[in-house]
Amino acid sequence: MKVSLFVTCLADQMYPEVAESVVRLLHRYGCEVDLPELQTCCGQPAFNSGYQDEARAVARNLIRAFEHSDYVVSPSGSCAGMVHHYYPDLFRDEPEWKAKAEALVAKTYEFSQFLVRVLGVKDVGASFPYKVTYHPSCHASRLLGVREEPLELLRNVRDVEFVDLPKKEDCCGFGGTFAVKMADMSEAMVCEKAAHVCETGAEVLVGGDMGCLMNIGGRLNKEGKPVRVLHLAQLLEEGVKLR
Repeated sequence: MKVSLFVTCLADQMYPEVAESVVRLLHRYGCEVDLPELQTCCGQPAFNSGYQDEARAVARNLIRAFEHSDYVVSPSGSCAGMVHHYYPDLFRDEPEWKAKAEALVAKTYEFSQFLVRVLGVKDVGASFPYKVTYHPSCHASRLLGVREEPLELLRNVRDVEFVDLPKKEDCCGFGGTFAVKMADMSEAMVCEKAAHVCETGAEVLVGGDMGCLMNIGGRLNKEGKPVRVLHLAQLLEEGVKLR
C-alpha cells in the first residue's frame, strides 16, 4: 500500500519525531511511505483569519502535491479536518478544482483513523507501563468524527493505566490564530485544561494534534508540572519497543 505523508507545518518545523514515529509504524504494516516535497501549509491559518483567497492559493498547492497519491495520512486531525471540511467549499465556484479537492478529501486520513479504518489495526502490540490521559482535539473529533479510533488503539496497549480526562471535550485554547488574537482568553482556557490534566495524576498526556499538545505542554512546562506530552504515534511506537 502506497501512502503519502502529509507532514504538517508543526511536525515538519518543530516535531519531526512525530512524523518519524508515524512513518515507522506505517512501515510495520507494509506501507510504502513517501513525502511529496511540494507540500506546504494546508492554508488553515489564512482561512481562519478570513483570508480566503490566500487560503485557496495554498490549498491548490497542497492538492497538486498529493494529486497522484493513493492515500494521504497526517499526524494532525486539525490539518486533515481543514482538507475534509473546507477544501470543497473553497472551490465551490471552480468545478475543476472542486473535483480535485473532493478527490483529495476521499483519500486523506488522520493517523489513527487510517490505522483503524483502513489498515484494520487496533492493536499494535505495544506495552506502556505508565498512567496516561488523552486529550481529544476539537478538529479531529468535531470536523473529522475521529473519536473512538485513538481510544481503541490506547485500550489495546498492555500495562497502561488509562485515566479519563475531566471535561475532555473542552477546547485547549490554541485554535491557531485564536491563541494570538485572543491571547487572554486562550491562556485562561489552557490553564483550565492543564489543571484537569494534573487532576488525573497522569504521568503522560497523549493526543493526536501537535497544536493542542504544544499549547497544553507549554502550559504544563511553565507551571513546572512533571507531565510528559506525547503524540499518539510516539506512544505507540515507544510501546512497541518496550515489548
